[in-house]
Amino acid sequence: MIHTIPIFRFCPTHLKTLHLQASTFTTAASPSGNHAALPNPTFHSYGCAAASGGRPDANWWVLRSNNPTAVASSPLELESASNVVRKFYDGINRRDLASVEDLISLNCIYEDLVFPRPFIGRKVRISEFHLPNLMFELQNTAILEFFKQFMDSISADLQFAIDDISEEDVCAVGVTWHLDWKGKPFPFSKGCSFYRLDVVNGQRQIVYGRDCVEPAIKPGESALVIIRGVTWLLQKFPFLADRL
Repeated sequence: MIHTIPIFRFCPTHLKTLHLQASTFTTAASPSGNHAALPNPTFHSYGCAAASGGRPDANWWVLRSNNPTAVASSPLELESASNVVRKFYDGINRRDLASVEDLISLNCIYEDLVFPRPFIGRKVRISEFHLPNLMFELQNTAILEFFKQFMDSISADLQFAIDDISEEDVCAVGVTWHLDWKGKPFPFSKGCSFYRLDVVNGQRQIVYGRDCVEPAIKPGESALVIIRGVTWLLQKFPFLADRL
C-alpha cells in the first residue's frame, strides 16, 4: 500500500516576508504492515504562501496547491503585530494582567530605560546553585511582576493613550504615546516604545520591548555640554572606553 505524508516547511519568522511550503513524501507498506520509505521517495511541491502585501496579507498564510488532487486552500489567520501591541496597551489600561500574559513570549526581554536593568522573562524564574553549606538563588524581576507592581501602585484613572503606531511591518512596531488623567494629558508623560514580535506556537507574541519616557527634569543644552565633556575624556584617555 502506498501512503502519502504531507510535509510543511516554514521560513524563519523574523523575516518580513513569510513563506509556507508544503510537499509530500511517499512511503510503502510492507506485508507485515510496517511502513518503509521507498528507495527513491517522491516529493511533490504544493506551492507556497507569501505573507506580505495585499490580501492575503501579513496576517494570512494561504496554501495554494499546484497538485490537481489537492482538496482546498486553508487560510491560517495571524493577528497583526500592531493589533497585538494595541491589545497589550488595552490590557494594561484595564489592569487586566491575564489578558496581557498571552501577548508576551516566555523569554521576552523588556527594557524600560528608567530602570538600570531589563526585565527578563514573562514570569519569575529562580535559579539555584549550591556550594558547601550554602545555597544561592538568582532571581530576575519578570515582566508580569513589573506590570503588576505598576498596576497596583498607579491609579486606574491614569491611562495610556496611543498617539501614533506603525502598521506595516509584520514583526516590528513603533509607538508614540502619552498618559491621560481622566481624559486630560498628564504632565511629563510622553514616551515612545519599540516592540519586536515573533510567531510562537501559532500566535504572534512580543519577544522584545523598549520604553523611552520623557524625563521630568530636562537638561536642555547642558546635555550637549555633558556629551562633549565625555567624548573629550574618551579621546584623551582611550582606555576609559573599555569601562563603558
